[in-house]
Amino acid sequence: MEKLRLGVLGCSFHYALRIATPLKRAELVQPYGIASRDGIKSGNYAKKWGFAKSYGSYEDLLKDPNIDFVYCPLPNHLHLEFIKKSADAGKPILCEKPLCLNAAEAAEAAEYCEKKGVLLMEAFMYKLHPQWVRAAEIAKCGELGTIMSTNGVFSYDNKDPKNIRNQIETGGGALYDIGCYTVSSARLLMGGEPERVMCTLTRDPVFKTDILASALLDFGGNRVSTMTVGTQIYPYQRVSAFGTDGTLYVEVPFNMYGDYPGHIKVVTGIGERLIKTEIADQYRVEFDAFARALLDKTAAPVPSCDAVANMAVLDALYASGASGKWETVKKY
Repeated sequence: MEKLRLGVLGCSFHYALRIATPLKRAELVQPYGIASRDGIKSGNYAKKWGFAKSYGSYEDLLKDPNIDFVYCPLPNHLHLEFIKKSADAGKPILCEKPLCLNAAEAAEAAEYCEKKGVLLMEAFMYKLHPQWVRAAEIAKCGELGTIMSTNGVFSYDNKDPKNIRNQIETGGGALYDIGCYTVSSARLLMGGEPERVMCTLTRDPVFKTDILASALLDFGGNRVSTMTVGTQIYPYQRVSAFGTDGTLYVEVPFNMYGDYPGHIKVVTGIGERLIKTEIADQYRVEFDAFARALLDKTAAPVPSCDAVANMAVLDALYASGASGKWETVKKY
């Protein structure tokens, strides 16, 4: 079966930890090139993780005609720049979340790639996992009645000043890093976009990044989602949905194991059941799905307009955190 040759921008710890091993079992993707601004570093990374080629600059990778598509796990503040450079090189790009630093940038990136005829997708791997495909089906089909509220919690403990998540100049912070997930899952289960948001933010006195955020997302019609994310508290994650006829809980919503079935608990008037979805590595699924879209010349599994809408909510959350008031979510 034909495999597309993947180029990776940056010797990412995230890629090594979560993606390199699953891609060994990918049906449509072959890791081919790795780039760094340090040629020695990329050379060593290539040997360790099975890349055929290494490059001493990101631009050199983009010039290689053998690269079929690009994965960008660079720090957030570099996303727009290298989305455009990838598009200029005619390379489709799977870019880590958040797609950009605000909705205006995300819209610019999406429009730029569309004009260049290059496919762009935000790397929200969780959406393609079977447990989320099933959870979305349950929410949409009406089994739970009208979804009136969701609750999302995502947290970890990281106080390393060298970590990009703790560097405000590179786009660090809780909302950018993990708030994007709780916002995205709320939008998915509620089946729409929030009209306005209220958010409280706590910032680290040294890093200046937001380290704790709690928010209300008002979807109208008395339908409100709640969320809490934190980067200096005990690691935890859970998503729940509450409807007029039932509830749903996703046990491990985001950092799902690749060798363990998904667990969704559903409670209705009929009874309670635990749905176990098939074992799947969400990163392998994500990369193969993007490659399939390229081979079949179809739309991306997650359209770039979804990334723009998600960023619009994050923009409003940051604005509310600064103003202390309800902020309207802008439409793009």
